[in-house]
Amino acid sequence: MVRKPDTKAVRTGVHGRTSLLSSLQPVDSAPFKQAAHPVFVWTTVLLVWLISFLPWRLWQPAPDILLLVIAFWCLNEPQRVSMLTAFIFGLFMDVHDAGLLGEKALAYTLVAYGTIILARRLQRFGAVIQAIHLLPVFVLSEAASRIIHAWLAGEWAGWQWLWSALFTVALWPVADALLHMPQRRLNETDPGSA
Repeated sequence: MVRKPDTKAVRTGVHGRTSLLSSLQPVDSAPFKQAAHPVFVWTTVLLVWLISFLPWRLWQPAPDILLLVIAFWCLNEPQRVSMLTAFIFGLFMDVHDAGLLGEKALAYTLVAYGTIILARRLQRFGAVIQAIHLLPVFVLSEAASRIIHAWLAGEWAGWQWLWSALFTVALWPVADALLHMPQRRLNETDPGSA
């Protein structure tokens, strides 16, 4: 049985024509997210890359904040930060750490790939749920990197890397709040967003 539209809900448009589209309301009344400025995106990536050279990274369970920031921008600005960016910065970290060439590059690229694959799902949720969804991505990419390292080097480095992956994912809501801050300020000061 086909239902006819309710004539009471029909409104007249600008030119006196009836329109059902004028009665539609958006699902989310919040303004659309504005794109991050490219200078801000690359400044954060380069700044965190420089911070990653500090000796606190020698502590085995230390979170990998460069990987976190690259994954964040792969989710929110995939046109600017992509798997190629993750691979290049992974190689930079391999050279800096004097480890096996490609070990960090593999982990960074796998995390970027997982983030891009899950992007449509992740953008529907808040930062905490995003972190829960990304937990297997971070753990499995680091596990793949560690297994290849153990196979090539002939030694198992232990399970401390698991703490690093967990701490990195735990920092996802903090990174989300900090890196979205400029866009939220723009939305609050924009007179057309109300």
